[in-house]
Amino acid sequence: MTISTERLKDIEAIADKDIDYSDIPETDESFWLKATARMPESAAGLYVRLDPDVLRWLKQSGPAWQSQINAILRSYMESHPS
Repeated sequence: MTISTERLKDIEAIADKDIDYSDIPETDESFWLKATARMPESAAGLYVRLDPDVLRWLKQSGPAWQSQINAILRSYMESHPS
């Protein structure tokens, strides 16, 4: 998901006191007694062949182009459930 720079500036300009947290339940002591820490699963590295023009296009997005490949594939996967 992307967000425009204009919208991001609007969000950053909201004062903390003006943020509505009413839909987020407060955590009490019982929550933290049951809470467990879990490390995220590491991404697997692999070799994949891409057409040169596709690779150039991806690299134009900046240093996170490999993460963008993952986001593109995830979006496709989630829109095509098996």
